[in-house]
Amino acid sequence: MVSISIPQTNQTVSTPQRRTGAFALIDSLRRHGVKHIFGYPGGAILPIYDELYRSEAKGEIKHILVRHEQGASHAADGYARATGQVGVCFATSGPGATNLVTGLATAHLDSIPMVAITGQVARAAIGTDAFQETDIFGITLPVVKNSYVVREAKDMARIVAEAFHIASTGRPGPVLIDVPKDVGLEEFDYTPVEPGDVRLSGYKPTVKGNLRQVNAALDLIEQSQKPLLYVGGGAISANAHQEIRAFAEKFQIPVTTTLMGLGSFDEHHPLSVSMLGMHGTAYANFAVSECDLLIAVGARFDDRVTGKLDEFASRAKVIHIDIDPAEVGKNRAPEVPIVGDVKQVLVKLLARAEELQLPVNSTKTKIWLNQIDRWKADYPLLVPHPENQLSPQEVIVELAEQAPDAYCTTDVGQHQMWAAQFLKNGPRRWISSAGLGTMGFGLPAAMGAKVAVPNEEVICISGDASFQMNPQELGTLAQYGISVKTIIINNGWQGMVRQWQQNFFGERYSSSNMEVGMPDFELLAQAYGVKGMIIRDRSELKTKIAEMLAHQGPVLVDVHVTKDENCYPMIAPGKSNAQMLGIPQKESSPLEQNLQCSNCGAENTVQNNFCPECGSKL
Repeated sequence: MVSISIPQTNQTVSTPQRRTGAFALIDSLRRHGVKHIFGYPGGAILPIYDELYRSEAKGEIKHILVRHEQGASHAADGYARATGQVGVCFATSGPGATNLVTGLATAHLDSIPMVAITGQVARAAIGTDAFQETDIFGITLPVVKNSYVVREAKDMARIVAEAFHIASTGRPGPVLIDVPKDVGLEEFDYTPVEPGDVRLSGYKPTVKGNLRQVNAALDLIEQSQKPLLYVGGGAISANAHQEIRAFAEKFQIPVTTTLMGLGSFDEHHPLSVSMLGMHGTAYANFAVSECDLLIAVGARFDDRVTGKLDEFASRAKVIHIDIDPAEVGKNRAPEVPIVGDVKQVLVKLLARAEELQLPVNSTKTKIWLNQIDRWKADYPLLVPHPENQLSPQEVIVELAEQAPDAYCTTDVGQHQMWAAQFLKNGPRRWISSAGLGTMGFGLPAAMGAKVAVPNEEVICISGDASFQMNPQELGTLAQYGISVKTIIINNGWQGMVRQWQQNFFGERYSSSNMEVGMPDFELLAQAYGVKGMIIRDRSELKTKIAEMLAHQGPVLVDVHVTKDENCYPMIAPGKSNAQMLGIPQKESSPLEQNLQCSNCGAENTVQNNFCPECGSKL
């Protein structure tokens, strides 16, 4: 926990007025720019909802009534990812509060700014096992950035200001505020606390980056022959996409991104090698296996990225840029750690490089980029066209062609990985649960994103198993006319589970088939008042996707695809990034073919039987 003081110099001077704790909460949210709240009422939070009613009547804050509290947390999450602003959700005590936990954990692992406000039983009843009492403060401690129980109504404005500051600064994350029912009803002399009128003791994230470390990083870049930028979700949080592009172009460094980092660098750019990791491109995984300098930007060396950790970028020195000092050196010790805001550090690196007039060795860069281009040519992502069936990849590609600028959310599984491989979204237009891998995330997250950016196309890409986790939010879409377009990649399986069972568990398909009891998704949509559609054949794909996008209102499209398609490339458990399933073995593959060049003596990997350093025949 951190303490807080209010500086006298900046505090807004106003005359205290007699108000309730609930009024202080809603007024503080309004002062912090909150326009939308996703939630579900109940007994303990009714004083807050009563005050929210008055605010809605004035047109200040709009409440979106979800059908399940988990939907509220994911919607607030999607809202935050689409905008960079703090998402807000409400739930009552007991089961209402516990239903938020998965959404809080999702936001926590992906560093998403969110404030969740829960009702609680009256102060005198806390600890008595009262009706619908849970210790949500204790339950959520591992999955929030900070949390509070409001013990006095007079503390409400201060706590809200602190919560928003903590959620949105440094490494972003969710914050919980638990409000006992009688605190919401309690009257006191209310003085507002404006955004910026708080100063936190013991909480001051480092943002600028140390100049000595910046100089050391530039030295390593000058010395490197095969540099690679490895960009994670921190770049999205910092809105650093322009600086990443400028940095990559300045030094001619290829760029790979994590699942969370998608959109931070234009994948149509010639320096892009797209996503790396378990289902990343072969050329990204080869590049990270062969690079001699890895520049990690807002990334945390997650196991789905690194594969076998001790063989991840094993030939490379590492520069690690991250705002969270706890992440630097946690999984991989860097030669040059730089703690700071990704955007500000990159600006400083670029400015320092300009000041020092650092040259770019175009010859060595060209050799490295030529090798990557050969990998791109040899190991492209493939789009199958099975006879009399529709492949999942075809659906994603068609969607990308017809709606290239859409905000796309996903659920979790094969469809998520195919979407990551084939969509080429811009910054903040890729919205997916990465760290927690939360099935049921896609639809409510899309709902939150659409509320945040109502004039943009928002599409949810889901699977038949994932969609059934939170289908009730179709009712929310219908009630408020939220025009989310949802596509279900329907193969009748928990697709990724089936793939693992096929590859690693002797084709023993235990509890992964979903065909028995599968609902008619078209009729389900219609039951909620949403337009439902079915695509069964390739000949229908283009026209029905166009029809979906043209419809004014929410749409659910059930796309029947081949049942046994697997998502490749794939790094098997315990293997290195260069050891992928589902790719052809070619001479340009760096799979354990290390040789020493007899001409220049360099340690090399066989690349079409020529040394990439001097060009000699090996």
